[in-house]
Amino acid sequence: MNVRDATAEDAAALDALADDDLDAARLVRDRTVRVAENDDGLAGFVAFDAWRGAVHVTRLAGDPETLGELLDGPRDFAAHEGLAVEAVLVEGDELGDILLNEGFEDAGAGPRFDGEQTRRYRYVP
Repeated sequence: MNVRDATAEDAAALDALADDDLDAARLVRDRTVRVAENDDGLAGFVAFDAWRGAVHVTRLAGDPETLGELLDGPRDFAAHEGLAVEAVLVEGDELGDILLNEGFEDAGAGPRFDGEQTRRYRYVP
């Protein structure tokens, strides 16, 4: 598996990996986006940025093994900058279990998005 920075040419594949509406071209322009590719094409991606004293994972897609490798990007960046990594997911999202298996802690209830309750996850290097 090869993990690399996303390019504008990856936009269609990112859209296909996302579970919901995604403006992939904008995401690649506005965030750090890392993709994992295998022989079949893109297998997953992680988008993140740093603000308010943390590295925020804003989008995540792929299978558990792929996501484990992709999360190294924000974790390494956070460790280098002395920051924590945070993610907010809709309550019950299966990605929460993946984050917990990757060393994140459940940091409690998050804000409501579109009427749905969320959970905060936090990783401290």
